[in-house]
Amino acid sequence: MNTIKITALLLACFLSATGVVAYAEEAGKGRVSPNETIAHLEMAKTELSRSDFMPPSEHLKAARRASEQVTGNPDIVKKANACIIQAQIKANQGDAKGALDELNRTLELYKSLKPEQ
Repeated sequence: MNTIKITALLLACFLSATGVVAYAEEAGKGRVSPNETIAHLEMAKTELSRSDFMPPSEHLKAARRASEQVTGNPDIVKKANACIIQAQIKANQGDAKGALDELNRTLELYKSLKPEQ
């Protein structure tokens, strides 16, 4: 019984330590890149252009979740998040062209947040 308790305690300490390190690394950067969000948006665009509405819905959900972590110019981030929501609404209504327009607008906004390299 004591061995189980000690093992559980060590596992909890290890997991909390790795979480703190990951958080510290992310906080040290000062910015969370929109790359994951952009990748999901690109996949959603591809699926929408094929008129297959179920996969873009999943990619749009994933993009929306990832977009909550993106940092940068607050006005641009806010506009980009609103565009993702509008793209979701239009995709759910069957308006593929409108959803694609919103996705293109969102991509432009997120790409403007990326640092110059």
